[in-house]
Amino acid sequence: MAKSALMLALCILLPALISASRPMSRPYVLQGRVYCDTCRAGFETSATTYIPRAKVRVECKDKEQKLLYTAEGTTDATGTYYINVNEDHGDETCDVVLVSSPLGDCKTADPGRNRARVVLTSYNGIVSDTRFANAMGFMKDEVMSGCTTLLQSLMEEED
Repeated sequence: MAKSALMLALCILLPALISASRPMSRPYVLQGRVYCDTCRAGFETSATTYIPRAKVRVECKDKEQKLLYTAEGTTDATGTYYINVNEDHGDETCDVVLVSSPLGDCKTADPGRNRARVVLTSYNGIVSDTRFANAMGFMKDEVMSGCTTLLQSLMEEED
């Protein structure tokens, strides 16, 4: 009787343990962009430029704010980053945060756009394995010329 109980337990527990220790066969691809706010507007405009070689990090924390997962990425020539995440983080809060900008005159992270919340779980109805994060930005040290006119034209469009 004990032998059959042991065999039954091995048949049930062993596959569960193996699948729990393996990374997902189809990882999530986290995608977003990093920009330089040339007008210091706090949002993307037609004058916005995108930053190649900017560094970002995804951080997932539990309810007590203990860091459980982290991975870094770097933007390509278009200012876009792709980070592979091989685990489901359904019970965690995950954010992508700005780490650094290679631009000497655009290194200050915009306090309102320095992080983006992302959902890294398959238990939410999202079918795609690609997860998109909102764009994040650094601010230019000096406002670029022509920004006053650009921002005024944006205000006029609202009316």
